[in-house]
Amino acid sequence: MIEIYVDADACPVKEEVERVATRHGLKIYLVSDGGIRPNQNPLIETVVVTQGADAADDWIADRIVAADICVTGDIPLAARCLKKGAFALRHNGEAFTEAGIGMALATRELMQGLREAGTVTGGPRAFQKRDRSQFLNRLETIVQAAKRMKA
Repeated sequence: MIEIYVDADACPVKEEVERVATRHGLKIYLVSDGGIRPNQNPLIETVVVTQGADAADDWIADRIVAADICVTGDIPLAARCLKKGAFALRHNGEAFTEAGIGMALATRELMQGLREAGTVTGGPRAFQKRDRSQFLNRLETIVQAAKRMKA
């Protein structure tokens, strides 16, 4: 069975994940270091990990398998999931790919260095309504692809 892992701290699309996963009968793990309320949906398991820089990422990466789906904005976590044959999807609907993950990691490192040097002070653009719509469409597409992989 396909499972969806959500890096749930500050995830703006938890409801959208629930909607798509419920339609397909898929298990969801909302993983965080606290601060999210348990959900009554029997398909959703809320996982609270010990606090630490990468505790939620480690929990997800240790359990995800091929054809599972990870929803995250964390590029290193996405890389770990892709390495296991899983899908990784940003909150705005952009899918991480094997072909692009190296460049994403390099860009992340470059931007982190520029922020630390004070050269760049802004972060990513604000989450917008069209991001939510794009996320829903892409998640549906990825669920269909994952089902084909599992068949």
